Amino acid sequence: MSTANAYLTIRGIDIDVIYKDIKNLHIGVYPPLGRVRVAAPQRLDDDQVRLAVIQRLSWIKRQRDKLRSVERQSKREMVTGESHYVWGVRRRLKVVERPGRAHFEIDGERLVLYVPADTSAEKRRDYLDKWYRDQLRRAIPELITRWERALNTTVPKWTIRRMKTKWGSCNRESRHIWFNAELAKKHPDCLEYIVVHEMTHYFERNHGERFTSLMDKYLPDWRSRRDQLNRAPLAEELWA
Repeated sequence: MSTANAYLTIRGIDIDVIYKDIKNLHIGVYPPLGRVRVAAPQRLDDDQVRLAVIQRLSWIKRQRDKLRSVERQSKREMVTGESHYVWGVRRRLKVVERPGRAHFEIDGERLVLYVPADTSAEKRRDYLDKWYRDQLRRAIPELITRWERALNTTVPKWTIRRMKTKWGSCNRESRHIWFNAELAKKHPDCLEYIVVHEMTHYFERNHGERFTSLMDKYLPDWRSRRDQLNRAPLAEELWA
């Protein structure tokens, strides 16, 4: 399928246009910043795409406002009393300063950080980021194994990384899947949704009718999981 790109600005909104060998035009508004992407048939020109976007402008603005109204966390100072999300649960941080190896534990409703007294806030944030990644490394393999069986396919490689505009990404040629490190803060249902979403791209590149049909078949409640993910509080750094 051949593609071509264009970038339009319509009434102050930047639009990423992908021209493809498809029948219908599709408009998407994506978290966390409300990025607008249009997949347009190759028979249309920029003016026709512009008109189609203008006709949907009210809907686009509503979607962007909805995304931008999601709760945003301020930059974490890593001190006792702060709130941090772990698998969708809001936990209060307790910092215990003591010599030895820095590590995290969950104690009831609290997230406890054991750390040497002279550790900077930046270093504490680094420890937390590593701990979140460790949580994902424990959770993802079981999900992938389950869905490899369900979808009759294999995932040869997956990676966790920090991404500003996507919860996940898939390279269909190498079959490499990337997961946003922020997913450890979200409900486990959200992580499973991203696993299935990215694996479904093995069978369908675009988010058209066939992709939707496959998602409906294998994960019927995917829309509610997607909405839950997009409503969840976002880290401050994702909104820079």
